[in-house]
Amino acid sequence: MNGLQTDKRYYIAGHRGMVGSAICRALTAAGCEDQVTATSKELDLRNQEEADTFVKEKSPDVMVIAAAKVGGIHANSTYPAEFLYDNLMIASNLIHAAHTHDVERVLFLGSSCIYPKFAEQPIREDSLLTSSLEPTNEAYAIAKIAGLKLCEFYRTQYGRLYHSAMPSNLYGIGDNYHPENSHVIPALIRRFHEAAQRKDETVVMWGTGTPLREFLFADDLAEGCLHLLTLPDPPSLVNIGAGYDLPIAEIAKMIADTVGFEGEIVNDTSKPDGTPRKLMDSSLINSLGWKATTTLEEGLRLAYQDFLAREG
Repeated sequence: MNGLQTDKRYYIAGHRGMVGSAICRALTAAGCEDQVTATSKELDLRNQEEADTFVKEKSPDVMVIAAAKVGGIHANSTYPAEFLYDNLMIASNLIHAAHTHDVERVLFLGSSCIYPKFAEQPIREDSLLTSSLEPTNEAYAIAKIAGLKLCEFYRTQYGRLYHSAMPSNLYGIGDNYHPENSHVIPALIRRFHEAAQRKDETVVMWGTGTPLREFLFADDLAEGCLHLLTLPDPPSLVNIGAGYDLPIAEIAKMIADTVGFEGEIVNDTSKPDGTPRKLMDSSLINSLGWKATTTLEEGLRLAYQDFLAREG
């Protein structure tokens, strides 16, 4: 990738997750071979001393923070204290250690849930902190807001090149396909795959199928992150999204076609729909020279291949 410094040492926190692993692949493809990683068993990022010692010893030039405690609505609602504490400590320990040990550049990754529940659509970066958050993931969002603000303040106060990116809903290689704890696309991939294997005639979907959702392929996010790392003066906060959304019903039909489910999709309209629309405004990063390139059809095909390879 033009402008990416291949002679630098990159530390990718959270390299085993879907996002972190995509960033590692993108760095390798770009010729950045000097990558530092550590599993959660090897390094507890919630422990300030461990995080500080690791950054001091490994001495990375660039740090990408993709590590986080994540979960669905149930987990976020049930364990808000852990979601706030763990994510707050991960962000604080790494960003402070980066400053203490003179890491040149930090890219902190957040989530679209940092924005207000009723933010104007598409959601712009300047809507941050303008009104209240979605209660079910407030703890996670507050930790991510603290991380991005810490980057912003180290940049303002000390001139550090620390900045943040907020991805839209993600899917792709290395996703979580757990029957209960996965997000929409991996959950539907599993459900339609199993229905196709059983030759079911119908699959029931909650709600009307009309809510609009935006999904970004994780490897596209990785390319967007690498693009930000080439910019000499990136925005402190920038959205990274696909730039368009589709009705859940249409996405479900695409997934059914991808996995070969030939039955009928039935909507249970007695169940709630959720937020009518959640679209990120990605015009800022588009204006800086990056745009998502993977179509949803192609991304779903690659995700399903990954599901088959892992589920066997």
